[in-house]
Amino acid sequence: MTIAQSLLAFLLAAGLLTITPGVDTAMILRTATIEGPARAAFAALGIGLGCLLWGAGTALGLGVLLAASELAFTIVKWAGAAYLVWLGIGLIRNPRQGLTTARGSAPAAGSGAATWLCRGLLTNLLNPKVGVFYISFLPQFVPDGVPVAGYSFLLAAMHVVLGLLWAGALIAASVPLGRFLSRPSTVRAMDRLTGTVFIAFGVKLALSRR
Repeated sequence: MTIAQSLLAFLLAAGLLTITPGVDTAMILRTATIEGPARAAFAALGIGLGCLLWGAGTALGLGVLLAASELAFTIVKWAGAAYLVWLGIGLIRNPRQGLTTARGSAPAAGSGAATWLCRGLLTNLLNPKVGVFYISFLPQFVPDGVPVAGYSFLLAAMHVVLGLLWAGALIAASVPLGRFLSRPSTVRAMDRLTGTVFIAFGVKLALSRR
């Protein structure tokens, strides 16, 4: 796989995963519709920063681990493949029936941008599944002969950019998009499609060689 093929494949896969409704989508939609677009924008920046920090940590860990030994590579490969297939089967068999948005008490009207930036940041930093997902997902798109750590971080950064673009679209059209993405039929269809993608990448990862 060439670098160009790797980047194209990653953009397609990460793009699909970005628009699939999840915790981040729910938070941005809720903030945009209830608290306003400015606060939603800062929350989106916080979410992106959290992903970037997870991506940096994952990239450094992958670089060290995969360069260490064939056994380490094999363990990561099979663990990642099993995790992706497990996620995929779960999404296909038990898709969500709707998009749940947390509706806790809203901060005071004087809350500044830092409050919403921190809220979005903590949403991802306190979710270890983001790191586990990156460890499972990123190695599949690293071509032979390129630095694992640097290239993995590049992919994570691309994922963050896609997420920010999607967040901008959500904020700009929060009402119609919120209604569409919260439909049970939409959420079920997206979950099943994402589950199929997870299984396909899990199988691909299991069959890959160093």
